[in-house]
Amino acid sequence: MPDFVSKLLENNRNWVKNKLQTDPDFFNNLSSRHEPQLLWIGCSDARVPANQITGTKPGDVFVHRNISNMVVHTDMNLLSVLSYAVEVLQVKHIIVCGHYQCGGIRAAMSNTSFGLIDNWLRHVKDVYRLHLSELEAIKDENLRYNRLAELNVMQQVYNLCKTSIVQSAWQKGEFPYIHGWVYDVHDGILKDLDVTFNSHHPLPDLYKFDGI
Repeated sequence: MPDFVSKLLENNRNWVKNKLQTDPDFFNNLSSRHEPQLLWIGCSDARVPANQITGTKPGDVFVHRNISNMVVHTDMNLLSVLSYAVEVLQVKHIIVCGHYQCGGIRAAMSNTSFGLIDNWLRHVKDVYRLHLSELEAIKDENLRYNRLAELNVMQQVYNLCKTSIVQSAWQKGEFPYIHGWVYDVHDGILKDLDVTFNSHHPLPDLYKFDGI
């Protein structure tokens, strides 16, 4: 077995040992319940681990990750996670978290073909098209890059609001609250983009389901 993989197994054993020394009932308690209050929809980028950057413990956050933290209405993986989180776990909050220096965002800004992922990145390109005037007015490429990361998060928050899963939950109460954040890999700080919703009222009527 490669040394790197062997090291992972060794790290796991050490982690278990340290946890048990601190709290002998840690794994008994962890395995007895699964009641996260939060669904985190983030990027697959290895530099943005949800638990570590939010200071949360195992069991606190239900996580879905994909390239560039997308909410695509035909993605059955995402929709299945969302359905389970909202309807079964009854999470109180959903956070869409993007990040600066996102490879997917940068790739979507180019005209280079990257293969299969081009089809996924087209959704990011659509966000760019929707905000073309604003983005093209930003002459500094890095600033434009960062702004697209923010706009993409805002669009994915909006996409969540449009789902029947979330709208059905809102008919029953005020939860879940949906938030949009962006993470700066340069300083470790999370930025709230101030796009928080807990009602379908801001949506155009076209996206509101009758009877929901």
